[in-house]
Amino acid sequence: MHILCMNTTLLRVNKELIIRSNSSAVDFALLKDGKLIELNKEVDDNKFSVGDIFFAKVRKSVGGLNAAFVNVGHEKDGFLHYHDLGPKLPTLLKFIKQVSTGKTKDYLLKNFRFEEDIEKNGMVADAISSNQQILVQVVKEPISTKGPRISSELSLAGRYMVLVPFSDRISISQKIEDREEKNRLKRLVQSIRPKGFGVIVRTVAKDKKVAELDADLQQLIQRWKNMCARLSKINKYPTKVLSEIDRSSSILRDIFDDSFTGIHVDDKELFGEIGEYIQTIAPKKAGIVKHYTESLPIFEKFGVERQIKTAFGKTVSMQKGAYLVIEHTEALHVIDVNSGNRSNKARNQEETAMEVNMISASEVARQLRLRDMGGIVVVDFIDLGSSENRRILFEHLKTEMSTDRTKHKILPPSKFGLIQITRQRVRPEMNIKTKEPNPNLSGEVEAPIVLLDKINADLNKIVNNAQHQNKKIELHIHPFIAAYLNRGFPSIRTQWLFKHKKRVKIIPRDAYQYLHYRFFDNTQKPIRVQ
Repeated sequence: MHILCMNTTLLRVNKELIIRSNSSAVDFALLKDGKLIELNKEVDDNKFSVGDIFFAKVRKSVGGLNAAFVNVGHEKDGFLHYHDLGPKLPTLLKFIKQVSTGKTKDYLLKNFRFEEDIEKNGMVADAISSNQQILVQVVKEPISTKGPRISSELSLAGRYMVLVPFSDRISISQKIEDREEKNRLKRLVQSIRPKGFGVIVRTVAKDKKVAELDADLQQLIQRWKNMCARLSKINKYPTKVLSEIDRSSSILRDIFDDSFTGIHVDDKELFGEIGEYIQTIAPKKAGIVKHYTESLPIFEKFGVERQIKTAFGKTVSMQKGAYLVIEHTEALHVIDVNSGNRSNKARNQEETAMEVNMISASEVARQLRLRDMGGIVVVDFIDLGSSENRRILFEHLKTEMSTDRTKHKILPPSKFGLIQITRQRVRPEMNIKTKEPNPNLSGEVEAPIVLLDKINADLNKIVNNAQHQNKKIELHIHPFIAAYLNRGFPSIRTQWLFKHKKRVKIIPRDAYQYLHYRFFDNTQKPIRVQ
C-alpha cells in the first residue's frame, strides 16, 4: 500500500494557469509540471471570436463556390458554405421570422413545428437569397486576408455539454470510452433535455451527477432565451446577439480539471471574476485561485517569459542537443528534426535516430498546441529503417497529441520519415517576436535568453566529450554577457562548476559582437562543438 501511494504521488501531474493582464489584452499561460504547453491571448477589440452569433443579412451567393457571403461587420464578408447551412435551415429561418416580428415569444421549441430538411447536396441559391435575415455563428476567426468562416448550425457551449437548437440528437464525447458511463450519461441527458434541443456531452461530464448536468443545461437554455429576446429589438444589421463568454472563462471551461493545482492572476478585478467562476463550476477547487501581488512581473516569476523566448523562434532546442527548425509558408508548416550531430553512446545509428525522434515527437505536439498552428503540418523526422520503430514513433506522437483539444488527424510515417498532420485552424496562429534590436549593428538578434540556452547546450556537449575532459575550458564572449554570467551567487558560472565539476574561465572580448561567443582550450585552440 505504501509503495502504491508513492507511485501515485510520482505520477501526479501539476497544472497551473498563469494569467497576466494589461490595458489592452490578457495573456493566459498553461503550465504542465512547470513547462509551458499552451499560450492564449484575449484582446479587448476582438469582435469575431469563435462561438459569437450574429443576426445578419446575406449579401450575395456564388454558385461556383456553392456558398454565400454574409455581412457580419468585418471588412471581409463572412463565408457561408452550403454544407454549413445545416439540414434544419428552413426551421431556423421560420423561427427567426416569427421571433423577430414578435409573432411568438415562446423561445423554447416544445410546440414549434419543424420544417422539412434541406437536401444534403443542394445549391445555396435554392436555400437562401440576397438580403435575407439569418443567424450565423463564427466557426473560424478572420485569418490573414480571409473573413470569418460562419455557419447557421448554431450551438451553445457550456461546461459539461453543448446545446444544439432544432435537434433531438444526443451525442457523447468519443473520449469517454467506458460503455456503461456513456449509457448512464445518455439516460441522464435524455431525462433533462427539453424537446427540440440536441445535446453534445463533453468529456468533462464523465462521472458527474444529474444536478451538475442540469444546472449547466439550464444556464445554456437561459442564454438561448436571452439571445432570442434580443432579436425582436434589432433595427440594424449586422448585430452581435450572443457573445462567446470571455476568453478567461472559456479557457477555464475547456481545460479546467481536478489536476489543476494553481491559478495565479495579477489583476484584482480579474482575480475576483475567475474566483467566482471556479466557485460555480468546482467549489472544492476555489482555493487554488491566487491573487499575485509581488513586484516581479508574473510571467517572469513563473518562468513563462523565458520559455516564450526560447520556444517561439525558428529554431527550438531540445534535450541532448537535438533541435527543431520550424518554417511557415502560406500553404503549410514544415518542421525539420535535427540530431545536432551530437556524439551518442547509442549502439547504432537507428537507435540514435529513434531516441531523437521520440524526443522530437513530444516537442512537436507541444509546439503545435503552443503556437496554435493550423492547416497542414509536415514533420521531417530522421529516417528509420525499422518498420516497427516507425510504428512506435507514430503511436507515441498520437499519444502526445491526445490532449490537444483542437481537431487533428495524423497520417502514418512514410518511408522517407515524413509524418503529415492536419490540424483545424479556427483562429490566427500565435506569433510572438523573439528577436531584439542588435546593440552593435543594425538589424535584430536572438534574445540573450536564447543565447544562454545555446551556450548551455554547447557546454554539455564539450564536457561529455572524452577528448576534452582533461582540458581546461575558456569561454570568450562579449563583456555584457560575461558580466551577466558572473553576476550573483550562485552565478551561472558557479552553477556550471557544481553541475559539471569543471571550472569554466570566462574571458570578456571587446571585439566580439553582442551575441558572439567561442570556446577555447588551455592552448588557445578553438573547441569545435559537434
